[in-house]
Amino acid sequence: MKAMTLTAYGPETSFTEAEQPRPVAGPGQVLVRVKATSVNTIDTMIKDMGSDLPLSPELPAVLGMDFAGIVEEVGAGVTGYAVGDECYGCAGGLANLQGALAEFISADARLIAHKPKSLSMREAAALPLVGITAWEGLERAGVSSGQKVLVQGGAGGVGHVAVQLARHLGAEVSSTGTGTEQMSVIEGYGARPIDFKSEEIGAYLQSHTGGAGFDAVFDTVGGANLTNSFAAAALNAHVVTTVALSEIDLAPAHFKGLSLHIVFMLLPMLHDVRREVHGQILADLAKLVDAGALKPLLDAPIFALPQTGDAYARLQSGQAIGKVVVEV
Repeated sequence: MKAMTLTAYGPETSFTEAEQPRPVAGPGQVLVRVKATSVNTIDTMIKDMGSDLPLSPELPAVLGMDFAGIVEEVGAGVTGYAVGDECYGCAGGLANLQGALAEFISADARLIAHKPKSLSMREAAALPLVGITAWEGLERAGVSSGQKVLVQGGAGGVGHVAVQLARHLGAEVSSTGTGTEQMSVIEGYGARPIDFKSEEIGAYLQSHTGGAGFDAVFDTVGGANLTNSFAAAALNAHVVTTVALSEIDLAPAHFKGLSLHIVFMLLPMLHDVRREVHGQILADLAKLVDAGALKPLLDAPIFALPQTGDAYARLQSGQAIGKVVVEV
């Protein structure tokens, strides 16, 4: 099979198209003919940092976590799938799991679900990692109807899904971004947009919450921005982040009695624990999509498998609006 491989890690390394043995569906697995795969920030981090990240695969490596495709083989013990079924999932591209930048991937059946019927393969491939992350973050924050929720980075991958899911839960959602395109995306999903470059925290807290702060803040930016999330949170509120690889003063969180949740959705893949939970979340997301409550946002440029390097560069440029997808 054709696959895009890395023979070295680092910012200057390139993907190389290579022939690799076609995998087989082992016990508990399905073999999927990949039709599309999306690029996530963690994929670019693995490519650039390599062994500095404990989850990077050994070289030569085939990256790519998200995919949508068609079941080609069903392994022993797998129920609920048949050859020809359309599926989607986040099931490879790290540790000892081959990724989706290839014509085929052998995926743990617990990590996938039937593809939303109303989405194309390209659209479905954009959803798994960001969808599961947004779902887990909102669940851990206990977001419910009537709450005021702030999503930091609402036009990004995780952010645009978190905005839609929080709205579905009945929350009153506000979201940060900047520029006309991002503001339009945020407003289009039913959230109140906040331009973080021109609006001070105190000002938008007053106009969006009457000065009390948000019941939950989902920070998809993380790092130093967490201090802004602490400032925006109400007393005893929940702050969720997907990026906590930094040293930060927790004193503001302490004096507000905040609960800090760090979401790292790769744990089931890395440690083979509770993988079935991800499959169930994907099944639930598919129902929401087909009911019209959720729609993934895709960046406009279309990339084919040999253009994988360009797709990674597009995401890293900061110019993408929505998920970057590679068609296989």
